Amino acid sequence: MDVSLIDWSRAQFALTAMFHWMFVPLTLGLGLIMAIMESLYYRTKKEKWKRTAKFWMKIFGINFAVGVATGIILEFEFGANWSNYSWFVGDIFGAPLAIEGIFAFFMEATFIAVMYFGWEKVSKGFHLASTWLTVGGATLSAVWILVANAWMQFPVGMDFNPDTVRNEMTDFWAVALSPVAWTKFLHTVISSWMLGAAVVIGISSWFLLKKREMIFSLDSIRVASVVGIAGIIISVISGDTSANQIAEKQPMKLAAMEGLYEGGNGVGLVGIGVLTPEKQYNDTKDPFIFNISIPNMLSFLVTRDFNGYVPGINDLVAGGYDTPNGPAPSIEDRIAQGKAAQNALTEYRNAKKENNETVATEALQVLDKNIASFGYGYFNSPADAIPPVPLVFYSFRVMVILAGFFFLLFIVVWWYSYKRKIVNTQWLQYVCLWSIPLAYICSQAGWIVAEVGRQPWAIQDILPVQAAVSNLETSSVQVTFFLFLALFSTLLIAELSILVKQIKIGPDNH
Repeated sequence: MDVSLIDWSRAQFALTAMFHWMFVPLTLGLGLIMAIMESLYYRTKKEKWKRTAKFWMKIFGINFAVGVATGIILEFEFGANWSNYSWFVGDIFGAPLAIEGIFAFFMEATFIAVMYFGWEKVSKGFHLASTWLTVGGATLSAVWILVANAWMQFPVGMDFNPDTVRNEMTDFWAVALSPVAWTKFLHTVISSWMLGAAVVIGISSWFLLKKREMIFSLDSIRVASVVGIAGIIISVISGDTSANQIAEKQPMKLAAMEGLYEGGNGVGLVGIGVLTPEKQYNDTKDPFIFNISIPNMLSFLVTRDFNGYVPGINDLVAGGYDTPNGPAPSIEDRIAQGKAAQNALTEYRNAKKENNETVATEALQVLDKNIASFGYGYFNSPADAIPPVPLVFYSFRVMVILAGFFFLLFIVVWWYSYKRKIVNTQWLQYVCLWSIPLAYICSQAGWIVAEVGRQPWAIQDILPVQAAVSNLETSSVQVTFFLFLALFSTLLIAELSILVKQIKIGPDNH
């Protein structure tokens, strides 16, 4: 396979996914905040809460529209750029996406119309229900998309059919109720509360700097700061659970997140550090130029034992360490097993064509024995199984450090707003305003850790990206990459200009 084709296909998909992810977390976070504000209006009957809710609904709607457009493009790319992937697992991966489209998206589309145009046409209770159902529909969309994504991280509920050369679903509920899926859902959706809160607080701070809409701004800041604090606390808890699952099911990702080449007992957690450039898994260079670690903490977080064993990249490559299923195989062993599985599949299909049941049965036995390592057969060396360590390592620290920053910021903002001091505290208003881009960086960094950390796998241990890509001309992918870049940039500029215009207008005064 042409390496440049793989790289350009990955780049195009990453471009689309990261652009789409600029809109999804704001939809989820802002949706909750505006629903809370309308609930306060319903309960208190105070017009100020209706006015506040309607303004944030306007911001929500602009963001929602662009997010839908980019999401549709993303789903089409699975068939266009990753047709081998779609063929190999389409029966499984397509099911949650179909449910998302049929059920959750139509739920959003139905009630969003009532939410925007039904203020004076339906009862207050029905309108409030429509708002919450719109937010619920967006959240359900995230559920099914994250179920599909979690299956790529931890494939379950399927069997490989050698006659069709496809993985076919055997247990829908194993896919839908995968613990990885629900941990990912909690961490992803609830961390979006942080971004929604940061945007609301930042825009409200702009109004305070302009000496406009003081009551609106204070009310918005109070609600958003509480949502942000709650979101970060729950995200930390779900993130801890996610780390344990990664350690069990994707240990190479965990090792990359920590820049851990040599594992062992009582491994420390790296707080900050600088990796040694050009470090390779099989050389003698120190992994770090410098680092500050918390002794034994990684072992405790992963195993709940301060002296627990955590494998590093070199341990995962060499194998031999103890696991609940016995000694871990080396990457070279898994490559050999993968190639044996692929050769057995070829022999089986040839034997079936020739009606040679004896050879077909023998080949099928070899295939079944080695199927767990099928994807490794596409690799030429252990280095192919290692993700880009620096990108994963630094992205993880950017995410954690910025999450800590926002936790402190939200606490300070809540206290200053509670005491009404934030009205006259310009330095804090500026910090809140200029922190909006940091919230997006934090969110994108988390997604980079999740997706780049999984590399080189399109589906963990089953299908690497090099085998998932469509057989296209590299030039075709290059052309569409730059077309999408121009399109997305235009959409972003248009959205930002509309948002800025609406923010300058401010809440409706009628």
